[in-house]
Amino acid sequence: MENITIENRNQMSITGATKMISSTDNQSVVEVGDCNIIISGQNLEITKLDLENKQVNIKGIINSLKYSQKIEKNNIFKRLFK
Repeated sequence: MENITIENRNQMSITGATKMISSTDNQSVVEVGDCNIIISGQNLEITKLDLENKQVNIKGIINSLKYSQKIEKNNIFKRLFK
């Protein structure tokens, strides 16, 4: 189970994070359970990344937050042995 807290559009805390997929100044993608959370904004910076305790903190100007289903990479064996 995840919790997302946004303070004044410039600080965000996510609990339940299992993987940090990517992070740039304009976008960060965090895996939480069976989905990804895409954070868009400006001057985004990861201030805390503790995947052992499933905690990610981000600061910067947060413009949007979007949930996305994880895309499974098709394994060649899965395709061969359907």
